[in-house]
Amino acid sequence: MDMTNNGNLVAFRPDIKVMDCTLRDGGLVNDFFFADEFVKDLYKANVKAGVDYMEFGYKASKDIFDVKDFGKWKFCDEEHIRAIVGDNNTELKISVMADVGRTDYKRDILERKDSVIDLIRTACYIHQIPAAIEMAEDAKAKGYETSINIMAVSKVSDDELNSGLKLIAESGGIDTIYLVDSFGSFYPEQIERLADKYVSIARASGKTVGIHAHNNQQLAFANTISAMRRGVSLLDATVSGMGRGAGNCFMESLLGFLKNPKYNLVPVMDLVEQHILKMKEDGVIWGYDIPYLLTGIFNSHPRSAIKFLKDGRTDYAKLQQELMDND
Repeated sequence: MDMTNNGNLVAFRPDIKVMDCTLRDGGLVNDFFFADEFVKDLYKANVKAGVDYMEFGYKASKDIFDVKDFGKWKFCDEEHIRAIVGDNNTELKISVMADVGRTDYKRDILERKDSVIDLIRTACYIHQIPAAIEMAEDAKAKGYETSINIMAVSKVSDDELNSGLKLIAESGGIDTIYLVDSFGSFYPEQIERLADKYVSIARASGKTVGIHAHNNQQLAFANTISAMRRGVSLLDATVSGMGRGAGNCFMESLLGFLKNPKYNLVPVMDLVEQHILKMKEDGVIWGYDIPYLLTGIFNSHPRSAIKFLKDGRTDYAKLQQELMDND
């Protein structure tokens, strides 16, 4: 793979792929209760926009999560995906996420020949990497593309991260390693250093690297571009940044930036006009706000900011003190 244009923001890089995570990360905002019309229009928009992958949601275990409490994209049953995409006779690939400890992967992830899904992304924390590798290798044996997404690496020591990445690199069942800024706490300089580490380890074992950034400090787009400049090639984004808490890298920003002529921003802007504005009018809330900024600054899980906003609080300085006390 020719990576001579890593740091060139004008050149077209054919290795770059865009992943739409609107249903999966955005589903954390509304418990995955998306209208079928929205899901169909999002799928069509991604196809028209030239997006490479669309993540439909999670493969969560129905033994752990009550189906009455969540929309269908928490579970991504095969028939529900096919009701949207048919046989998916398009260039767009379909992804789902499987959490370690929350997915009955042997039962619920079918053989690839029986599924319209292309990519299984396994999400784990650093101590769960051996279990994640087992899951990813199972998916690879079934015929899928695979990734491992290590969450909350901002809380992980260098030694632990190096050991975890080495384990993943040694597995032949994993195609992509994801750098995840779970708490939106990283700055571009930190992302560049981490990207260098991930890319160096991944390339040595024939793997690629992806980036999934959160927008707590309004840096999700900047961090995504910084990672791309260092050789990261799978870029996650969501329409209007829809995602838990502060949300994610805006798809509108990313497609507007990338130089590949296959990408087309217009279908995504049309989707925003047709659906996203109405969602916000109906009270679905996500996006940058001071409480999320504070959890990003203090490298904290956004749950405290989510509760702060849900309680209608505006005493930001007190929240800062609370986060400092918990640091």
